[in-house]
Amino acid sequence: MSDETKDEAVAPTEDAPTPDEVSSADEAGASAAKHVAAAPVAEASASAASVGVSAASGSVATEAATSAAEGERSSVPVAAVPPAGSPPPWWSRWVTGLAGVVLVLAALWVGMLIGPAEEPAETAAEPERQIWTCSMHPQIRMPEPGQCPICGMDLIPAAGGSTAEGDEALDRVTLSPRARAMASVRTEPVRRTEPRTDVRLLGQVDYDETRLRMITPWTAGRVERLKVRVTGAKISRGQLVATLYSPEVYAAMRDLIVAAEQAKKLAGGLPGSASLATRTVEATRERLRLLGVPDSLIAEIERDGKAPKNVQLRSPYAGTVLERKVEEGDYVQAGTVLFHIADLSKVWVQIDAYESDLPLLSPGQKVELLVESLPDEVFEGEVAFIDPVIDPAARTAKVRVEVDNADGQLRPGMFAQARIQGRVAGESSHLVIPASAPLFTGRRSVVYVEVPGEPGTYALREVRLGPRAGPVYPVLAGLAEGERVVVEGAFLVDADLQLRGGRSMMTLPDDDADRVPLLVVPPEMLAALEPVLEPYLDAHASLAADRIDEAREQLGTLATAASEVEAIGPKQTREAWSELASSLSGHARHGATAKDAAAVRVAFEALGNEIATLLERFGNPTAGKLDVAFCPMAFDSKGAQWVQRDEPLANPYYGAAMLRCGEVKATLAPGERLAGGSGVDAAPAGRGGHHHG
Repeated sequence: MSDETKDEAVAPTEDAPTPDEVSSADEAGASAAKHVAAAPVAEASASAASVGVSAASGSVATEAATSAAEGERSSVPVAAVPPAGSPPPWWSRWVTGLAGVVLVLAALWVGMLIGPAEEPAETAAEPERQIWTCSMHPQIRMPEPGQCPICGMDLIPAAGGSTAEGDEALDRVTLSPRARAMASVRTEPVRRTEPRTDVRLLGQVDYDETRLRMITPWTAGRVERLKVRVTGAKISRGQLVATLYSPEVYAAMRDLIVAAEQAKKLAGGLPGSASLATRTVEATRERLRLLGVPDSLIAEIERDGKAPKNVQLRSPYAGTVLERKVEEGDYVQAGTVLFHIADLSKVWVQIDAYESDLPLLSPGQKVELLVESLPDEVFEGEVAFIDPVIDPAARTAKVRVEVDNADGQLRPGMFAQARIQGRVAGESSHLVIPASAPLFTGRRSVVYVEVPGEPGTYALREVRLGPRAGPVYPVLAGLAEGERVVVEGAFLVDADLQLRGGRSMMTLPDDDADRVPLLVVPPEMLAALEPVLEPYLDAHASLAADRIDEAREQLGTLATAASEVEAIGPKQTREAWSELASSLSGHARHGATAKDAAAVRVAFEALGNEIATLLERFGNPTAGKLDVAFCPMAFDSKGAQWVQRDEPLANPYYGAAMLRCGEVKATLAPGERLAGGSGVDAAPAGRGGHHHG
């Protein structure tokens, strides 16, 4: 090669980069290549975050960049590759720098295709803290490890337990369809009916105490002969039962004979003597009458002039001999019992009723009686009396049933089975649930309610129940009509909730804690509360129609009515009303004197809470149904409730602006108490979701 050719080969052209440009490109390419190739997989997320891509994006981008680099290298002509051991030419360094830039651009492009980057680790939510529990007592929930306060065992991590779980998870459980099938979970709605039941009790046939009699002598003497010697013998009235020798009676008879003879002799003599003799005879007759001698025998003695030595004792009653108290030859005093007899044409059946059965019984109820010895006979009677005292040993009270026994088939001492059509006293209809639904722990009773709109989810609910009425329990508080309760499988649902560490029936607070006693409200007291509630209902209608002046006037009427109610009933009931009446009057007067509509509605909201308390503790005093409604948007989304007549929903807090805003939470029949009172957590089923309008 000539010198000119050599110079042309090494001389730069116009398109070729200058040495300074080549050096800058070399440095940029080397830096980019080093940044992409040297980043390890473990630091991919940090590198991706620095360039705006995710860890996954960085990994894919690295692979794409490597493939691109291999493609760039494969595109260089083989003839241009310098031989081994020779320094790389200028264009090789320029190509390497360009490849590095291409790798960075490819990584960014792939990251944009994959998606947005994850937030940095420092901005992620803090991990949930682990909850620790006891394997033997899953109700124990601790934020840190330690020992169980009950048994002392070491706590273990709770499965799926963390402080991030909501409070709702503590009293509800969700079962899959398979789990529900295995547990045989079945629900039924709470319904309203008249709780009647066949109360079956055992009793014993007894004598009618009003028909028990005793046969006694009128004078002292010796029993000469007994005419009735068999216990159980039937005797009629006036029948001879015994003969008695009585010296006193015999002497009186002799005196009568003598007096009668003297009276005959003096009958034709002086008038004074005849009158005296007649009075003597009459006195002797009266003496014999007092000794029990009948007039027929006295007349016979006077006529014949003979005094019998033995006195005949006749029964003044008819009946059956229950007991004979004497033998022949016994000496008896006046009034000594010779025979016990009873009239068995009517008998009593004394039934033993347990305390839980007493509320279902009342005088006048019809009773059917079955006797084992007479399987084909059904005797009918009527409850005449319920013993006010409980036998402390047997914990039962005697219930007396009167039964006709004209044919004498029922015998004292027979066992009888009584069947009584029992009902809850004082209520024509009641909310009831099947007897298999509640779970009992002491005096507390709980049920599991199906959560609406969440299949397989059941919430724990504490309720108050009346005495069992056969297959059902009357519901006093805690449930609303239409809610579905678990009637089969409730114990398994409770066990599942307990294993999850929730508020099962065994982990609820003590049944005496924060428990307001259920008031005994006489019908007269409930009726006296109607004049208090009617003005409130009228005020609700006025506020819903934006008639503020009318609402003020009606609230004033309510304040006056509440202060004029005279409480009737037990002391606890009177005290509860006295406290509630004071609050009702105060809030009502505040609303009656409020200056603007907003202040009236604020007072009405506070008054509504007191009205709800009235319904919870005393019941619905009106003759119609009442709706308890709630609007979550009232008062800056704090929410407020109200009570209205069972009519289309009308919001008193917004009036015409949003008249239909809210939902009905419960409906109360006349006399029914509002569910959720008396310390019972309740969420009655509504008649539809929240709506606006």
